[in-house]
Amino acid sequence: MEDNGRLPIKMLNDRVLVKLEGPDGERKSTGGILIPATAQVGKRLTWAEVVAHGPNVRSMQLNDRVLFNPEDRYEVEVGGQDYIMLRERDIHAVAAERLDDSPTGLYL
Repeated sequence: MEDNGRLPIKMLNDRVLVKLEGPDGERKSTGGILIPATAQVGKRLTWAEVVAHGPNVRSMQLNDRVLFNPEDRYEVEVGGQDYIMLRERDIHAVAAERLDDSPTGLYL
């Protein structure tokens, strides 16, 4: 236990801790228009940044951007900050500069 009373956290198994991009999942259109998280059309996937992961996670690293379904999530507060806990299998895609050799042809 640290002096300030906070405990260190270790992620387990295939769990991934992510932070939503923008306040409460807001996003911007390509034209720069802010789209609130409440403006959902059908089932829309959400981007987030990986801030921690368990030892069995193989497809992503810290600071990668991941795409997931916002309906399949567990919210958690750590140190006054809100995060989302996911399983690796619930993530649909990973975006990172280290993936430049990827044959997908998609770029963000």
